[in-house]
Amino acid sequence: MKIGFVSLGCPKNQLDTEVMLHELMEAGYEITPEETEADIIIINTCAFIESAKQEAIDNILDIAWLKKNAKLKGIIVTGCLTERYREQVLEEFPEVDGVLGVGSVHDIVEAVKTVERGRKRYSSFKDKDTVALGGERVLTTPNWWTYLKIGEGCDNRCAYCAIPYIRGKYRSRPIEDLVAEAKQLEELGALEINIIAQDITRYGIDLYGQYSLDKLLRELTKATKRPFFRLLYCYPDKITDGLIAEIRDNPRVLKYIDMPLQHITDRMLTAMNRHGDSAMIRDRIAALRREVPGIIIRTTFITGFPGETEEDFEELCKFVKETKFDRLGVFPYSREEGTPAADFPDQIDEQVKQDRADIIMQAQALISEQHNKAFIGRTLRVLVEDFDAVSESHFGRSYADAPEIDGKIYFKAKRRIVPGHIVDVKITEVLDYDLVGEAII
Repeated sequence: MKIGFVSLGCPKNQLDTEVMLHELMEAGYEITPEETEADIIIINTCAFIESAKQEAIDNILDIAWLKKNAKLKGIIVTGCLTERYREQVLEEFPEVDGVLGVGSVHDIVEAVKTVERGRKRYSSFKDKDTVALGGERVLTTPNWWTYLKIGEGCDNRCAYCAIPYIRGKYRSRPIEDLVAEAKQLEELGALEINIIAQDITRYGIDLYGQYSLDKLLRELTKATKRPFFRLLYCYPDKITDGLIAEIRDNPRVLKYIDMPLQHITDRMLTAMNRHGDSAMIRDRIAALRREVPGIIIRTTFITGFPGETEEDFEELCKFVKETKFDRLGVFPYSREEGTPAADFPDQIDEQVKQDRADIIMQAQALISEQHNKAFIGRTLRVLVEDFDAVSESHFGRSYADAPEIDGKIYFKAKRRIVPGHIVDVKITEVLDYDLVGEAII
């Protein structure tokens, strides 16, 4: 039997796919990247916002076509879509032969065996708050960079977000488990490990009674020699002075932080059920920039949340222009059933939401250009990712760029450089959100 995979959504979902891949390979199944060669295809879905749900549905329909017109014998759907809409998936997609919730990721071999026998449709929805975290993985990223998921679930319960209902309560993985996995990743060649969870700054509160991300970083760098660690999904109210000091003082913690803020006016932050107020947000940004010179701060905002007035939006625009974030993304508010905000009054027109998002991104484009121009003349350490035959340039990323999110650095070199190596690149020009330079070899 050949098994194909379609993995959708965020890196956290991607790691669930990697665990399932490993368990299937250990059970003797062959994994194929070619969907037309697969006997069974597993679709690991996202259902965070409307666009993610639609992408999942489109993929199910596309794979269903293969079942009718190619050799495909079975379809198994896993992940957030099935957890959130378990009955609907089975009812509305008769082509689907099996469904697994997020708490049943380790039942994937049983699901495949059941579908392989063709006797009945398989369904498993175990308690998502007790499923074993972690597990052996088959990396779907290059060996030289990868992700490390340090927790699962979320307790923040922002008014717009369905994740707590889909993924359950927040649970941290023990430090010793994460250290062991980081050492394995280093042995495989990892030079950059991106730390992820729904909220990595909450790490440890359930196990150790206090926020422990700074302690985890110390243990990870103590147990390994080569990898650098990047912090993704940090909440401002949990960025402690101790964590800031660890970013400042630990040479293997990249001077980069991803800190979704969503809004800046106290009225909107309260409506969103965000923890902390505008003054706290401004204080944490100031502390990061004061204590860690050159730190790259990435954030995201939501436009068009129910009740957002023109005054709220203007204050958000002013904040973006004054703060000058290094990296920034904007999402028009997505009305998600089952969340408190779905029933809020004063829902905003879809076009207004998008127009507001576009206005902020236009302002950010100018800010990003200014930030990038400041790199001209500087030499950056670049992790080489590949060679672009069209431009005859190598490309990679520096500490300032997270994988699959931020821009890249394109550069010429006197000789071909194997991906996975780190080289010094002198920046010579700016190309939209990317940088251009020459390798110093």
